[in-house]
Amino acid sequence: MGAPLGRREEKSSALLAIALGGGIAGTLDLLQACILFRWNSPLAIAAGLLGRQAFQGGVRIYVLGVALHFFIACSAAATYYAASRRLLFLRGHPLVCGLFFGGAVEDVMRFIVLPLSALHARGPYQLDDLILGLLVHMVVIGLPISFSVRRFAK
Repeated sequence: MGAPLGRREEKSSALLAIALGGGIAGTLDLLQACILFRWNSPLAIAAGLLGRQAFQGGVRIYVLGVALHFFIACSAAATYYAASRRLLFLRGHPLVCGLFFGGAVEDVMRFIVLPLSALHARGPYQLDDLILGLLVHMVVIGLPISFSVRRFAK
């Protein structure tokens, strides 16, 4: 026998919140990255897994970079959703919480994930790059995720 109807609806709303929030955030972030840093940004994302040889890659490596990007965005959405189950203010105040969450995602990516990636990317950083990264991720990552969780997660 399946799960009770209420449990299925809760699971369905969680998946919708995560998929929609991660999908919108991933799309906006990838679009801004391609506009600001060129259309080969997915190759740089794949290089985080494969190393510098990914920059010589073709369509398969490009698609891998896009898939990894959306995996990361949906993972961020799943993290926010999971936290919102216990920390109810995350759902009650999506503007402020989303902005802080987007900034936190930027910091985790820049200072933890990238140094540990196959690119071993670390500073020194320019202040204007740090500020731009924070502001962009606050808006294009944090807000779509927080408002999606507020709207769709029951």
